[in-house]
Amino acid sequence: MWSKILAKIIGTANERYLKKIRPIVEKINALEPEVEKLTNEQLRAKTDEFKMRLADGETLDDLLPEAFAVVREASRRTTGMRHFDVQLIGGIVLHQGKIAEMKTGEGKTLVATLPLYLNALMGKGCHLVTVNDYLAKRDTLWMGPIYHLLGLTVGVIQHEASFIYDPTYKNPDPRLARLRPCTRKEAYLADITYGTNNEFGFDYLRDNM
Repeated sequence: MWSKILAKIIGTANERYLKKIRPIVEKINALEPEVEKLTNEQLRAKTDEFKMRLADGETLDDLLPEAFAVVREASRRTTGMRHFDVQLIGGIVLHQGKIAEMKTGEGKTLVATLPLYLNALMGKGCHLVTVNDYLAKRDTLWMGPIYHLLGLTVGVIQHEASFIYDPTYKNPDPRLARLRPCTRKEAYLADITYGTNNEFGFDYLRDNM
């Protein structure tokens, strides 16, 4: 009983957490008009700028509002999809190492581009773990144009093959257009790598046993 009364007065833990996040979302939204004016080349140059600022001592949290605004604009230009505020919140939650539960159709694939881009700026590689090869390949093709516009490389690990997203690559099989075959090592060395828990797990075991 008392816990319910307290929750009504100060809000639940989730509500208090979301209240802390909302000012960050407001910062991202405030940057949108400025970012919209950038050319594709200027948008791409933001990636190098962010990396330099990290090297000079800024943190990922410092860069988050600008980086998310840049990703949102890149997505709008390449895929026609603009991240909604709730998707920005999801991206912040994931970046902070927490779990964001979303229903089917709420844009999980698009949400993931935000923390993936931000954390890939560290140059250590980021992995997106999904449940099957089909989704790993689909999401690479779907979100690849966003990362490509921003100058990041994207790899995808499949059970019997691996690829790098390359918009110039042609293949007689339309299912493999824009997916240039590569070694697994090259796919793992990409800035961002999509794959399944099975492939990531067994590759790790093969390398460390």
